[in-house]
Amino acid sequence: MKTLIVIAGPTASGKTAFAINLAKRLSTVILSADSRQFYKEMSIGTAAPTEEELEQAKHYFVHHISIEDKYDVADYERDAIQLMDELFKTHDQVILTGGSSLFIDAVCNGIDAMPDTTPEIREKVGKLYHKGGLQALQNEVQRLDPDYFSIVDQQNPRRLQRALEVCYQTGRTFSSFRQNKTVARDFDIKKYALLWNRQELIERIDKRVDLMMEQGLLEEAKALYPKRHLNALNTVGYKELFAYFDGQCTIAEAVEQIKIHTRQYAKRQMTWLRRDTSYQWILSNDVEEVACQTNPFKNA
Repeated sequence: MKTLIVIAGPTASGKTAFAINLAKRLSTVILSADSRQFYKEMSIGTAAPTEEELEQAKHYFVHHISIEDKYDVADYERDAIQLMDELFKTHDQVILTGGSSLFIDAVCNGIDAMPDTTPEIREKVGKLYHKGGLQALQNEVQRLDPDYFSIVDQQNPRRLQRALEVCYQTGRTFSSFRQNKTVARDFDIKKYALLWNRQELIERIDKRVDLMMEQGLLEEAKALYPKRHLNALNTVGYKELFAYFDGQCTIAEAVEQIKIHTRQYAKRQMTWLRRDTSYQWILSNDVEEVACQTNPFKNA
């Protein structure tokens, strides 16, 4: 049976470097499951693979759509499964890596069928967001569905809106619709998560944000500022700089907020991963061990 190798972990844990080294070891390719890296206009702020890294191993789903495009987890599941059907014709293993757990779960387990919502309900949630902003959405999801709130990307308004639409429409929690039977896949799945000491991870996050600023994140955000209303741009690394452009804070305060929000995001990612007992925790230098586990014949 063919094998999908999942390399997950919190932001700044070194998933890209690990996946590239593993891909080279196994002579295979990488599928990105980082929903922010899908957008071709966002490179520095999403820590997308560099040109040099892309040359070391073939990547899919990096910069393949625009921030103006509608693209959700269902679209990704469809595209990823179709692509893997082709890739498995020539590869025994394929690597899937990224920090977007919803997208990883969709590929591994399928996605739950969610109820349709009426235009009235969507308008109600839209008004809540327009009037109270992101904070209003966060407060309402936390009140109605604390389980989902503990794992969702709390800085992503669209995911919060979708959860509220389902809650309002059905009178049930969004979480209750995420318990459907796992879809059977015709490939084996081995899942690994990169483990870091908390303080070391915080230091890595802070250093990466500083490096992003040196690489030109401010200029990248400035070019995207006219389109700041798009959902894709309401994300860590950009919205803080947009606030700076709006005169709401200093540049130093904006950078510090990026670091704080990134640490919070990493904490939520760790919460999600710890709840999934199918993951094997590994260290950043365990490439050879993972290669042997996922392809014992190649390493015999």
